[in-house]
Amino acid sequence: MTETFLDLTPSGQKLFENGVVRKCFSKPTSVIHKGQAVSGAYLVTQGRLRVFTYTPQGSEATLYFLDPGETCVLALNCLFNDLRYPAWVETDGDTQVDVIPGALYRKLFEGESTVQNLTVKALSSLVFRLMEELEQVHACNLDQRLANFILSNASEEGVLRMTQQALGGHLGTTREVIARLMQGFVAEGAVETRRGAVIVTDAAKLAKLIEPTTL
Repeated sequence: MTETFLDLTPSGQKLFENGVVRKCFSKPTSVIHKGQAVSGAYLVTQGRLRVFTYTPQGSEATLYFLDPGETCVLALNCLFNDLRYPAWVETDGDTQVDVIPGALYRKLFEGESTVQNLTVKALSSLVFRLMEELEQVHACNLDQRLANFILSNASEEGVLRMTQQALGGHLGTTREVIARLMQGFVAEGAVETRRGAVIVTDAAKLAKLIEPTTL
């Protein structure tokens, strides 16, 4: 059973085990598109999901990442309010997701504190991420925002699988600007770049780049 659901009551565990569907992806895959009817709650058990949208200019803008133990609040909102999904979702390589059918999730939510806590945590985490993003937009320079985004969203292994084009779209700038800033990060010894990915080599140095400049 998924570790997140180990504290279910015996009857809840039985319902979960009989209803959950595990999906495995060995390479980056698009799993949800905007406007799709959501079939259930999505709980990441391995790997990572990226939730994103598109800007008016056609660039991808990442909304948030989902790591193991996390569930998508947008999917939950669709599930409880009979809405269609408002964004796109893709997996990292080697990702596993437990899909909990909508009717089952709603039933578990009614009587299981574990599911209630998971739902509240998903909502509070999203609010925190949005507030943090607003603070970054209004208080930080572009290089600080880029450093913070990399540091905040890299995996436990220090890898952020995004192209420089996608990073530019998220931060509201161009690939060329991101490439120039990334060259500076590389020169500082904070990151290395690979095709379609950024690797954090020194988290402390990257964090130092986020600190405000003193006059």
